[in-house]
Amino acid sequence: MYEAVHSGADGECADRLVGTAADYGFEGVVLWLDPDAESGIDPEALAAEHGIDVVAGVEIRAGSPGEADGRVNALREERTVLAVRGGTDTMNRFAVERPEVDVLARPMAGDGDVNHVLAKAAVENGVRLEFSLSPVLRQSGGRRVRALQSLRKLREVVGYYDAPVVVSADPESRFELRAPRELAAVGEAIGFDRETIEDGLAEWGRLAERNRRIDSEAFIEPGVQAGRYDEDR
Repeated sequence: MYEAVHSGADGECADRLVGTAADYGFEGVVLWLDPDAESGIDPEALAAEHGIDVVAGVEIRAGSPGEADGRVNALREERTVLAVRGGTDTMNRFAVERPEVDVLARPMAGDGDVNHVLAKAAVENGVRLEFSLSPVLRQSGGRRVRALQSLRKLREVVGYYDAPVVVSADPESRFELRAPRELAAVGEAIGFDRETIEDGLAEWGRLAERNRRIDSEAFIEPGVQAGRYDEDR
């Protein structure tokens, strides 16, 4: 099982995150690297040091689909896993309609929603919808209640259309990491079955493996590549 973690550009922070994830029993992590900062983080070196897979990723946060589109085009070939942060209807729709996007992150945050139209588009384009457990773990009172309601609605829509999903606690430091068994227990406590949580954690690894294979197969000769998304996703 894998977790997706926010590392910024701080190599020391990334090292601690990866080390803690390894101690907690994760097989790998997706590191969301800051696209606007010069990063000294070396995923391969971290993987060798801690003995787990370390995947270079980017989570695009944009104010409009137009801005997000430019970033997707610029960063798609630079990162193994590419996510778009949702939270509004326009950004959610943009993400699920772009085959180049791997994950729609936090789709129910803010004013965001997922309906049957978006779920069907996610299925057609192979975009994973994220079940973020972050609000359940770190919020309280009315905010936590609303987050639970949103997660349950997302679960119903995803289940009806069998849309692809990933699961994350969305940690931004090693102190926010939770072991896979803890995340499964949290999921069960809020109405998810253990298999859904565990499969959503494992999906990060399957996604990384698929994208690496596509990248390796795309190279034909210097200056010539097959289209990254020509094949069935």
